[in-house]
Amino acid sequence: MISRLSGQVIEKQPPECILDVNGVGYEIQLPMSSFYKLPELEQTAVVYTHQVIREDAHSLYGFHDRYHRDLFRELLKANGVGPKLALAILSAMDASEFISLVRSDAVTQLVKIPGVGKKTAERLLLEMKDRLAKWQQTATGVEPVNADAFDPVDDVSRADNEAIEALQALGYTQMQANKAVKKVAQPGMSNEQIIRLALKSML
Repeated sequence: MISRLSGQVIEKQPPECILDVNGVGYEIQLPMSSFYKLPELEQTAVVYTHQVIREDAHSLYGFHDRYHRDLFRELLKANGVGPKLALAILSAMDASEFISLVRSDAVTQLVKIPGVGKKTAERLLLEMKDRLAKWQQTATGVEPVNADAFDPVDDVSRADNEAIEALQALGYTQMQANKAVKKVAQPGMSNEQIIRLALKSML
């Protein structure tokens, strides 16, 4: 099991990046809450990973700290939640926001995430409330400090269509992605800024 990688970011295409570790390129999918924190290209990042092994593929999911990786793993234990849905949830909100949502039984916010219907949302909230009981003291709205976390990402000029492609990769339809990007995009914004604002606009 690969649980942590340290290497040079050689490619960034949300929600994926390629990390060069001693000459080996690892393709990693990240929720946008972690993707935003990636450093610039050719800079070093430490990524906490969860590996999913299937007959047809070996997939790596990455996070900027253990806190978000652990929450991803808790989500995967919930009935009907796979990696793609867990990634979509942690792209729409960070760990602290999700835990607050679980506390308040906010079904209406969850159903706005692609792949989450009302019944799924109600079941997920019920299951996660029990699973996250031990997290209550940690989830104060401020993420744990982690010295190995990514450096903040600098603004990089990107095309709007990259933001649309990233939203589609997270499960939104092309129509939803186009509408959200058109609503928030401004000249000079990076694709990451557009994605962040687009995700917020759909919640």
